[in-house]
Amino acid sequence: MKYGFDNEKYLKIQSERIRERIAKFGDKLYMEFGGKLFDDYHASRVLPGFLPDSKFHMLESLSDCCEIVIVISALDIEKNKVRGDLGISYDMDVFRLNAEFEKRGFLVNSVVITHYDGQSSADQYRQRLESKGIRTYVHYTIEGYPQNVSLIDSEEGFGKNDYVETTRQLVIVTAPGPGSGKMAVCLSQLYQENKRGVKAGYAKFETFPVWNLSLKHPVNIAYEAATADLKDQNQIDPFHLEAYGETAVNYNRDIEIFPVLNALFEGIYGENPYKSPTDMGVNMIGYCLSDDEVCREAANNEIIRRYFTSLNRLAKGECTETEVNTLGLVMKRAGLTPDYRKTTIAAHERQAKSGADSAAMELSDGTIITAESGELLGPSAALLLNSLKHLAGIPHSVKLLSQKVINPIQKTKVEYLHGHNPRLHTDEVLVALSVSSTMDENCEKALAMLPQLKGCQMHSTVMLSDVDQKIFKKLDVGLTCDPATSKF
Repeated sequence: MKYGFDNEKYLKIQSERIRERIAKFGDKLYMEFGGKLFDDYHASRVLPGFLPDSKFHMLESLSDCCEIVIVISALDIEKNKVRGDLGISYDMDVFRLNAEFEKRGFLVNSVVITHYDGQSSADQYRQRLESKGIRTYVHYTIEGYPQNVSLIDSEEGFGKNDYVETTRQLVIVTAPGPGSGKMAVCLSQLYQENKRGVKAGYAKFETFPVWNLSLKHPVNIAYEAATADLKDQNQIDPFHLEAYGETAVNYNRDIEIFPVLNALFEGIYGENPYKSPTDMGVNMIGYCLSDDEVCREAANNEIIRRYFTSLNRLAKGECTETEVNTLGLVMKRAGLTPDYRKTTIAAHERQAKSGADSAAMELSDGTIITAESGELLGPSAALLLNSLKHLAGIPHSVKLLSQKVINPIQKTKVEYLHGHNPRLHTDEVLVALSVSSTMDENCEKALAMLPQLKGCQMHSTVMLSDVDQKIFKKLDVGLTCDPATSKF
């Protein structure tokens, strides 16, 4: 895996910038954390070298002076919104986040349910939270938000919301995903704190878009692909350009909300300490790219991966054509087509030649490995074995798993478990390979190559099962699939 991001530098300069921002304000600082505080797999994909829990480790030194507020939208509860990276619903992820933070020594203050309008699903969820001893608050939908500044900055706006009682200097506001209402919670708290005579400040920690990369940089375009369901759009920050004559990239929701923040700060302090939405941020990501070309390539692959994922969701009835069209436009703006990925071309060529479901993987040295579906193995399982053999220097003609090993597994699947597909999935292949490794040196060598698949790219001409997709995700393989079902 090629690295394009200096994670150690990031941990150092990012924590320094946050400490500077804390010192800028008086009694309390509300810091909105965009993206994932940990498990940030999008960042690790588009910035090879960025660790999924980098932001968490950066904050560990601040754990004694900070507390965490988790935000979830009543709208997401009602529609049972799911985190695509983990495959769990937002409401379940709140429980997971709460447990993870507490396990790692952080104080979790409470959960705030936003966009609340008396939804029964939100009421039931609140009861579940409180039954677990988790404090909950509700923040209401404000008509005309964010444009209706006079209503927002009033007792019928932010003043109507529950006041979240906090005790520490730094309050981190985070959520399972975007669009949850984190910023509104922070602004509401500023209003409420001012009523109580507390001088509180606000800052924003948003990983993407990266303000000091260009608008058309693939890393920034990949952010638009990741938030296609929210219809986020990267834009030049007009406030920053006017104030400093400097081009900076932000996104539409931050730019739209800035007048609200400006009016709120003026109401509290008489002036706004920030001249632009970009000023609000503390993002140092752009200073830590160690190889821009590696990050560009990784981001391009992520844009195309998001497009294929959306095509698969459409085929399964999980999204609308609007989402697919939005991602198609994002991909076009990046100057990409599916054929940018060598694996897409190779998999289609193998399928055209064999007439069977096929798959292809690009290894770290640029070697392309292909495989097709057979009587014993599906294309993804066959490709996994072919790739491991190549990496271990085992001749292609050598069979790592004999038919004698595979047949009993197939018999169990079909006769005893009443399955319809006798071909082995990738997890079954890995178990069989593990068992065989105790008696076969080649199997042992092949298994040892699994870490070498990290960062490799792969394409399948058919949608893979959930089991296969999870295996490749755990191996950190960048997978795309055509929106087609198997012919076999």
